[in-house]
Amino acid sequence: MGTIREDMPLLARHEGRWRGTYTYIDAAGTVTDRHESLLTCSLPEDGEYDYHQVNEYTWPDGRTETRVFPGVYRGGGHCAFDTERLRGEFWELDERVIYLNWIYKEEGEDLRLFELIHLSADGGHRSRVWQWIRDGACYQRTLIDEVKIE
Repeated sequence: MGTIREDMPLLARHEGRWRGTYTYIDAAGTVTDRHESLLTCSLPEDGEYDYHQVNEYTWPDGRTETRVFPGVYRGGGHCAFDTERLRGEFWELDERVIYLNWIYKEEGEDLRLFELIHLSADGGHRSRVWQWIRDGACYQRTLIDEVKIE
């Protein structure tokens, strides 16, 4: 088994800080939430985790929230994460796209999220989309546009 950096070169290109906007849209196309974000992605050389992501969110009314997502490399270009809130996995589909899927533990298997992350050729922009699937039907999407700032 190689290292995460060797086996997941696209993921390694995501290292750094990303400023962006999350926009939540319901099934009818109505925007239900929009907020700013600052994400920090790293591949620690030592420690318990092979991947580490910190998401900092800020809403127009001043509310803030921080979430941490540690990942463990499983080999074969596959990473998994398991926190108190959610459990999931991700891997590279090709030279530009990463695929993730996860569940919120309190919701169980009835609610699943699927995400595609596209990295631009120059590595400076990401576009992401989440599909929220409950009982087999998509009821919400999250659209995320980000620019690398460091």
